[in-house]
Amino acid sequence: MKQVLPGIWQWSWYSQEKQLDFNGLFLTVGEHRVLVDPPPMTADELSQSKRGGQIDYILITNRDHERETAALQAEFSCQVMVPEADASQMEIRADKTYKDGELLPGGIWAVHLRDQKSPGESALFLAQGTGIVIVGDALIGKPPGALMMLAAEKYADLAKAREGLRRLLKYQFETILVGDGASIMTDGKTAVEQALHS
Repeated sequence: MKQVLPGIWQWSWYSQEKQLDFNGLFLTVGEHRVLVDPPPMTADELSQSKRGGQIDYILITNRDHERETAALQAEFSCQVMVPEADASQMEIRADKTYKDGELLPGGIWAVHLRDQKSPGESALFLAQGTGIVIVGDALIGKPPGALMMLAAEKYADLAKAREGLRRLLKYQFETILVGDGASIMTDGKTAVEQALHS
């Protein structure tokens, strides 16, 4: 688990199938300690996340990013929050659902992205520092330093999916932390623009 920004740590689990890192985030925001889209944790990562207090919430960005949530929910006795539009298609029973424009614990804004692979695909926006966007499957960090959309066959309509992602450009951010691949710490907004024009 490595610190990537003040109050934000990232850990990764390498997927042989996808040939990509699956990333999880550990946020300490305000009084809250939050995990996002958690992949498997090593024993060291588990003990590091326990230091300093209780994990309060696990936030999931889309129906396909449940990952290790069930095991970690049991480990930490924390609440799980998922996108309202994806909740019925998930195995885990969420404690709460969230929808577009909702302010989540720790000052995290939910940003629903229309016409993506799953109906509830959401980004998370933090206004701290120079601005941070967290995405699940909306964009992949590949190759390192760049972003790409999923393969065209993952969408019902690629043009609509691209248009749905344009919503991210309304936010002011430097950093984009991705669920899959390599995150981009600076010029993240430029990387989003380039991905949508490719």
